[in-house]
Amino acid sequence: MRRILTLIVSALAAAALMYIAWHRNRFFDSTVYYGAVQYWFRDGGMVYDWLKPLTPYGFTYPPFAGLVMSPMSVLPFAVVVLFASIGTGITIGLLVHWLAGPFLRTLKYPLWLSYGVTFCILMAFEPVRETFSFGQVNTLLLTLVTVDLLFGVAKGRWWGGIGIGLATAIKLTPGVFILYLLVTRRWKEAATAIAAATGATVLAGALFPDESREFWTSALWDTNRVGVLGFLSNQSERGMIARLPYDELESKIWLVCVLATLVWWGLRCYRSPEDVVGGLALTGILGCLISPVTWIHHCVWLIPALIRCVELGWRTPKRKPAWLAIGAYVLMTSHLAWIYENPPRPALYILGGNLYVLLSLALLFWTPVSTRISVPVKEPEKVLA
Repeated sequence: MRRILTLIVSALAAAALMYIAWHRNRFFDSTVYYGAVQYWFRDGGMVYDWLKPLTPYGFTYPPFAGLVMSPMSVLPFAVVVLFASIGTGITIGLLVHWLAGPFLRTLKYPLWLSYGVTFCILMAFEPVRETFSFGQVNTLLLTLVTVDLLFGVAKGRWWGGIGIGLATAIKLTPGVFILYLLVTRRWKEAATAIAAATGATVLAGALFPDESREFWTSALWDTNRVGVLGFLSNQSERGMIARLPYDELESKIWLVCVLATLVWWGLRCYRSPEDVVGGLALTGILGCLISPVTWIHHCVWLIPALIRCVELGWRTPKRKPAWLAIGAYVLMTSHLAWIYENPPRPALYILGGNLYVLLSLALLFWTPVSTRISVPVKEPEKVLA
């Protein structure tokens, strides 16, 4: 009875937090996708000209993403958000099974309880709540990349890299995983990913030449389409720097930060080429840090790192990575950062207003990776770096 009650309480808490997020965001991003796709395919307009009424927001993805979303032109909006919501739940369930499953199966609890509570914990995670309540595609892309890395790249399948390439063609930021393939000297998989991304982009260009020309020559470079860089929800290094009083040096400081981040990430991945799960975790963090715009809902890419820290950190004597993950999860889930949206004290704003950035940097430094192979739960004696 106690176990059933634990699961019920976990589910109710997650549902309450998701309802609050939905009440605030009301599938805003899905309304943007829906309106833009309707304007494009139904009305024959230029998709990048469309803006949601009374807002500066429009379609910001490559034309291939519009092709993938084209069913929205004939589906009712309620069906679109239903599919998006179900998709978020299914993908989180798959990520729990693939990434946390080996650890959960070692716990002295029934699988239905450990899986169920973990699912609720991740659904309560603020980036997941934001993905759900905005009607975003983040967990779908994370799942596509995870499938590719775990079941394609890691197992040497011929199709390894295709998922990464398609995710990159849909939304450019997963392209950091092509860098991961290059750094870990997976030349075939990197070539496959590049070919898949290029093929999808060329296909979209052949079908929609005007839209492709507009995106690659204009819309891609117009940062005003995605919002103000210094807005608190932009939890990338670029957003953090934009919130500092160094207007004239912003670009130079950002470039130095990106280069330093890339070097540290590259060294860690280069030293542990066989640890694909660790590479997924570190590269997800990298994408959040170096992207010019990383809204809070984009930080679902931190999920593999949080799971990895708990799984392997829990098996070290001091358990520091596990405590880091638990602390990061609590702070990110608390909505605490928004207290500093209009801060009375600039010093506190530097910390609180950049909470996700600072925690992402900590995860990049201390997420454990194996110097040999991806560490099975049954073999905690493997060397960690």
